[in-house]
Amino acid sequence: EDNFENTITNKKTNSENQSTGFDIEGEDCSYKTLQEHLRWQLNLTPISDNDKVIAEIIVDSINDNGYLESTIENILETLGNELEDIGYEEVEAVLKIIQSLEPIGIGARNPKECLLIQLKQLDQDDQKVQKAIELVDGYSDILAQHDYTKLMKKLKLTEEELEKIINVIQTLNKYPGSQISNARTEYIIPDVNVERENNKWVVKINKGALPVLRVNSEYKKMIKRADNSADNQTLKSHLQEADWLIKSLQHRSETLLNVSACIVEHQSDFLEHGEEAMKPLVLQDIADALDLHESTISRATTRKYMHTPRGTYELKYFFSSHVSADNGNTHSSKAIQALIKKMIDNEMPNKPLSDNKIMGLLKEKGIKVARRTIAKYREAMTIPPSNERKRLIK
Repeated sequence: EDNFENTITNKKTNSENQSTGFDIEGEDCSYKTLQEHLRWQLNLTPISDNDKVIAEIIVDSINDNGYLESTIENILETLGNELEDIGYEEVEAVLKIIQSLEPIGIGARNPKECLLIQLKQLDQDDQKVQKAIELVDGYSDILAQHDYTKLMKKLKLTEEELEKIINVIQTLNKYPGSQISNARTEYIIPDVNVERENNKWVVKINKGALPVLRVNSEYKKMIKRADNSADNQTLKSHLQEADWLIKSLQHRSETLLNVSACIVEHQSDFLEHGEEAMKPLVLQDIADALDLHESTISRATTRKYMHTPRGTYELKYFFSSHVSADNGNTHSSKAIQALIKKMIDNEMPNKPLSDNKIMGLLKEKGIKVARRTIAKYREAMTIPPSNERKRLIK
């Protein structure tokens, strides 16, 4: 799938510019997050109260690139605390509604679904669009291998026809959420602070980032003293809801603190020595340590930020997959990216390191990484290939 993603090159076309300029009724999207923009559209969509609750959880699970990070099963588990008798089909139906919003392609679970959502918004009478849908839906693995001869045979196309279809696919946006997230300057207030005290890393909630809520004590006394009239029963009900909201926020804050402390415990080497010392860490590791569900950790770390002596990072930053080494140890993919960046920073200007050469240097350190993985890491750091990095010596 990574190769399939790399096959798709964004080309700015008139049709794309029209589809991404979604200034609906003059809404200024540049001042909104992706989630705020989706909620704004949902408020204009006639859906039931239950579907609004489902939609809110789905929107919170969409990352800045526009992809849904939670599974339907995890969303159902979250809903179990708020709604009863909600099934897989209803969550899937609400997801389809969100996938119909702007920017087109939002809420997809993988690049293939993202492209199909966009293709189905194009002119279905156009034969090129129909063939593009067939290609992405059934032959994306062959496209990723650049086996155009096989594609022509499977789709019964000439070379010229296939080229036109691939051009259609290349006008799509594999990261639809970035259209909004990249359009605005984001000022981050950290949710937690990490400081060094008495030779230990200490995690503290940033109280300035928390909402201050309380129930007026005088009103509370009046409600408790009043009669059992219908009006007062309503007020009592509202008081209970207010108390529940305050306790829920306190619980959320405690969860955030515990999760952050656990992350710092796992990644203390990073705080001491930097990215090259980053350890492999996945959501399930924190979930097991705190006896919580993985979906709870995912929600607790989404768009939450930690201020450290090394900078301010989203909590998701501290998670990365592991890569095995010859000696049986494992390395974080982020640590390997840091090593690759260091190698490239120190390369000879007239002899930049190829991905194959970097693969060999990593192997000397006992780290086995495929060349295509190195290319993927390099692209993620927006570092061009060696032939583009070569600098002329005057």
